[in-house]
Amino acid sequence: MSNKSTDLQIKTDMDQKELLHLLTCQGEEEQQLYTRAAAQRNQAIGNGVHLRGLIEISNICRKNCLYCGIRHSNPNVNRYELTDEEILEAARFAWQHNYGSVVLQGGERTDKTYVNRITRLLQEIKRLSNNQLGITLSLGEQDKATYQRWFEAGAHRYLLRIETSNSQLYRKIHPADSLHNFATRLQCLEYLQECGYQTGSGVMIGLPFQTTEDLVNDLLFLKSIDIDMVGMGPYLEHQDTPLYSNREVLLPISERLRLSLHMVAALRLMIPDINIAATTALQAIDSLGREKALAAGANVIMPNITPESNRKNYKLYSNKPFSDEGAEEILRQLIESCASYGCRVNLGEWGDSRHWHTKNRK
Repeated sequence: MSNKSTDLQIKTDMDQKELLHLLTCQGEEEQQLYTRAAAQRNQAIGNGVHLRGLIEISNICRKNCLYCGIRHSNPNVNRYELTDEEILEAARFAWQHNYGSVVLQGGERTDKTYVNRITRLLQEIKRLSNNQLGITLSLGEQDKATYQRWFEAGAHRYLLRIETSNSQLYRKIHPADSLHNFATRLQCLEYLQECGYQTGSGVMIGLPFQTTEDLVNDLLFLKSIDIDMVGMGPYLEHQDTPLYSNREVLLPISERLRLSLHMVAALRLMIPDINIAATTALQAIDSLGREKALAAGANVIMPNITPESNRKNYKLYSNKPFSDEGAEEILRQLIESCASYGCRVNLGEWGDSRHWHTKNRK
């Protein structure tokens, strides 16, 4: 048997066969994949990590996605809604501790009272931070007028995960009704781009019924829509959801983690200058999951700065990681852990997508 080392062939315009190899490679090739992805990131945008202070504003949701722990029909959820004061205090903390940006994330609502409240909160966050805090929203599907209104009020990034680019698989993980429509999700992504947002999306990795070929097509889809930022991670089941009944056919959790890291690395090689998040779901599998994603090419981390009394209630999946440490101590530990994986935290920066800026200069 030859001892000659393998050399992983990588290029930015990979086809389905080449991407499939990246997602399934092992051993020495796997390490090459991670190393080259991190080097690609460093060359394209540097080794800086952008922080997004995550504020989970509410777990009240009108949707019934079959995988989600805060789905409307789950009677076991302790529902909450942060007050304006709690949200603004969290944003103030992020500003005073040089996070650079915050994310407002919550269950999906579209009523007028809610839309008006988000508009007001955006304006208040900009005011209290002297326009220094960047703002990302992750508040689900809205009409174009709402997206435009929130953009004008101060939000400039929006994350709306497609979950899967396979329309048939999408239907398997959502109810068959007008509130859960694949075409609507695609339309909303178009609306966000038309409004001027730095637009983000992402997929779940290791879903029931999902194939590796589906994940390859997910990568190609993200590139085809010229995405600016991506948040993707392993599917983690929740016992109070319909999809939990399929848990026996899931990939082992360690394989879902490995596939997620391969997806991060492959996407970095395909689109070198986008923002890619090291998601909390990775940390739910491995305490160093986010840091391992940094080593595979990610460049965004979202520390949870939701008031501690409500963090455990925003439970999209089981075994969501929590910390009893205060937010200041979490930040200190995060800076140290990023440094140990060859990255530095960029404090006080919005951390906008280089990809978005480049294409909008053309």
